[in-house]
Amino acid sequence: MVARALEERARAVAVPAGLGPSRRSRLWHSYRCDPAALAGTAILVTAVLVAVFAPYVAGNNPELQDLSRRLQPPTWVVGPRFLGTDSLGRDIFDHIVYGLRVSLLVGLLSIAISAGLGVSSGIVSGFFRGRLDALLMRAADMQLSLPNLLVALAAAAIWGRGVFKLIVVIGIVGWAEYARTVRGSTLALQEHEFVEAARALGASDLRIMRHHLLPHVLTPVIVLISVSIPRVIVLEATLSFLGLGVPLTTPSLGSMIDNGYRYLFSGAWWPSIMPGMALMILIMSINLVGDWLRDALDPHLHRV
Repeated sequence: MVARALEERARAVAVPAGLGPSRRSRLWHSYRCDPAALAGTAILVTAVLVAVFAPYVAGNNPELQDLSRRLQPPTWVVGPRFLGTDSLGRDIFDHIVYGLRVSLLVGLLSIAISAGLGVSSGIVSGFFRGRLDALLMRAADMQLSLPNLLVALAAAAIWGRGVFKLIVVIGIVGWAEYARTVRGSTLALQEHEFVEAARALGASDLRIMRHHLLPHVLTPVIVLISVSIPRVIVLEATLSFLGLGVPLTTPSLGSMIDNGYRYLFSGAWWPSIMPGMALMILIMSINLVGDWLRDALDPHLHRV
């Protein structure tokens, strides 16, 4: 008990002052004073609520086809539907609502896989170093040398379509960036006094990594997650646009853009423009929040 108390005291003393309550109050104050972050949060929360309650927001089955009302214009262009219909007579608004659900689901779950793999391998690599470090970092270098879109295209072409297949593929593709970031933070933290104190008090390697290193490497990981989610959503839309993403029976913003762009210059602009605008607004809202997080959590901007 005494050794554990001394270990916890060493951690508390060694934790930078910027991580305490004063830091949290500064973050809250900067958030309240940032209109772009507030607007981005409002849009993002609205998109999440719409995606979660999609069956209640959308009036019809998004895949319900009716060729008798194909390519009907939006309401403000004297049309019966709010955002019009596509070439198969499907309601574009309903399709976008369910497409947001797929985009957010793929983005969040694939990022969770990437962050989990990258953080664990980065901490292990930076902590143990040696041959294991060299092996993991060479694998990360190999992954980073290949474009994510190219790897995802090859994997999707081999394994076929599917929402969860797409999540796994994108999640595995993105682990290297997290591993590199966490490894660098772990190498820097190895020399801190609280790690040496924990090691001197007999803490196991697993305990040091979980209770001493992991909490201190989460800040750059959070920032990286905030800027990676938009890229993952765009990657999912790109794969669906190319026909290698979600199945044809699953609503997706990328597949909607693909189905509508053929009629873009024939007067029916809404089947492609409307899902494209929805995707753009979703990405913009996440980027606004991510920009605030990056600026607020950057220690170089808060040095006295």
